[in-house]
Amino acid sequence: MAINVTKRDGRKEPLNIEKLHKVVFWATENINGVSASELELRSQIQFYNNIKTSEIQETMIKAAADLISEEAPNYQYVAGRLVNYHLRKEVYNNYFPLPLIDIIKKNVESGFYDANLLTDYTEEEWATINKFIDHERDCTLSYVAMEQLRGKYLVQNRVTGQIMETPQVAYALIAATLFAKYPQDTRLKYVRDYYDAISKHDISLPTPIMAGLRTPQRQFSSCVLIETGDSLDSINATSSAIVKYVSQKAGIGIGAGSIRAIGSPIRRGDASHTGLIPFYKMFQAAVRSCSQGGVRNGAATLYYPLWHYEVEDLLVLKNNKGTEDNRIRQMDYGVQFNKLMYERLLQGGDITCFSPSDVPGLYDAFFADQDKFKELYEKAEKNPKIRKKTYKAIDLFSQFMEERKNTGRIYLMNVDHANTHGAFIESKAVIKQSNLCAEIALPTKPLNHIFDGASRKKIRVPKEKYQEFLKYKKESKNLLYLNKERFNGSKSAKSDK
Repeated sequence: MAINVTKRDGRKEPLNIEKLHKVVFWATENINGVSASELELRSQIQFYNNIKTSEIQETMIKAAADLISEEAPNYQYVAGRLVNYHLRKEVYNNYFPLPLIDIIKKNVESGFYDANLLTDYTEEEWATINKFIDHERDCTLSYVAMEQLRGKYLVQNRVTGQIMETPQVAYALIAATLFAKYPQDTRLKYVRDYYDAISKHDISLPTPIMAGLRTPQRQFSSCVLIETGDSLDSINATSSAIVKYVSQKAGIGIGAGSIRAIGSPIRRGDASHTGLIPFYKMFQAAVRSCSQGGVRNGAATLYYPLWHYEVEDLLVLKNNKGTEDNRIRQMDYGVQFNKLMYERLLQGGDITCFSPSDVPGLYDAFFADQDKFKELYEKAEKNPKIRKKTYKAIDLFSQFMEERKNTGRIYLMNVDHANTHGAFIESKAVIKQSNLCAEIALPTKPLNHIFDGASRKKIRVPKEKYQEFLKYKKESKNLLYLNKERFNGSKSAKSDK
C-alpha cells in the first residue's frame, strides 16, 4: 500500500525515502565522529499513511539528540542542524529563507512584530540588511542552543506554538531595533556590526532583550528595581508593579528592608504588625503570578539589612527546612552589610537588630551617611525603651555564610561601598538595593502608587463643577469637625467653631 505524508500546508504527497536520506546526509556532512546510517537506524520512524512531515523531523531530531554522548559529542551539531531544518520549514515553508521585508510585514500584520519596524526603516534599508544576514550561522549551533532559541527566544504564538522567525532574523531585528534612532546615514553600519557581534555570540544578550525587543512590547530593559516603603499603599503599589514588570519579561530587584518588624505598633497600638514574612510572601506570589511573556517564570531578588529585627527568620527563608508558613523559597535574597557590621565581627562584638520604624532615620542613614548611621545605631543600642534583639556578630555572619553556601542564592551587598564607589557619587543619588542578579546599583525611592513617575494628563473641569466640589468639600469638613466635637463630649461645638 502506498504511504502518503501530510505536508505543513495540509497537502498530501507520496512518501519519498530518498528525500529523508538527503536530509540525514546533509545533517552529518563534514562533522567528525558521526554516522548517517546510525542516525537512520536509531530514528526507527514508524511510517503510517498520512503521517505528518513535522512528526518525521521531530523523530529524527530526537534520535540525533539521543546519540549525543561523551564518546560521540558531535551529534549535538547534527541534532542542531536538524532543528534548523525543521525550523526553516516551519517559518519559510521551505529550507531557503524568505526576504526579510516579507517576514516583517507578515509578522507585523499578525501582531507579533512591532509596527515601528516598517516606519523606522525604508524597504531599501531592509533589503540592505537582508544582504548581510548570514543564515548559515544557524547551522553551526548545537542542539542545546537551537532548543533554547526555539523554546524561549524566538518570537512565537505561545498558545499554538507556531514560530515566526529563525535565529538570524531575530539577531538582525534586535540590532535594527536598537539603532533605529541613530543618524540615517550611519546607522546601517552599526546594525551590521552589532548583528555580527550577537550572531557570532561575541556579545551575550539577556532573555528580555532576546525575546521581546522587536515585539510590540518594545522591551529594552532587562531588570527593574522597585523599592517599597513601610505603608500598605506602598506595599500594594510594589506588588502591582512587580506583576506589571514580570509580565513584560523583566527580572525584579525588590528593596524591602524598611518594612517594620513583627509586633510593631500600627496607629499607635490600634493594631500589631504581622511582620515581614506575610508581605514577602505577597511579593513572591506577585513574582510567580505571571510568566515572563511565556518565556520563563518570573524571578526576583529581595534586599534587606543584616540589622533588621527579624533577621534570624529572614536568613533562613530560602533553605529546605521548615514549613511553607515560615519559608519563601521562590525568591532570592540580598543581605545588606556596612562597615559597622564588619567592625563588630572583627572586634568579637555584638550586632543589635531593630525594627526600622522604632529608630527614625536609621534605615535611610544606613545607605546615605555612615557616620550618622553609627551615631543613631549606638544611641538606639543604649536606649532601654527601644525594642531590640542582640546577637553575637560571629553567629549572624556564620548563619549568613551557611545559608549562602547551602542555597547559592543569597547574595551580599556592601551598601556603604555601593554609595562611595558607584556611578552616582557626584549626583549624590542614594543606592539602596541592587537588581535580580546583584550586578548593578541604581538609585531608587519608595513606590507609593503604581503610576509614580508616570506623566499624568491634566483633566479640565468646568468652573461650576469645581465650585460645587469646593462647597461639598467645605461642608464635609465642617460635618466631620462637629461629629468629632460631639464625640469628645463638647456641648458648644458650633460656638467653638
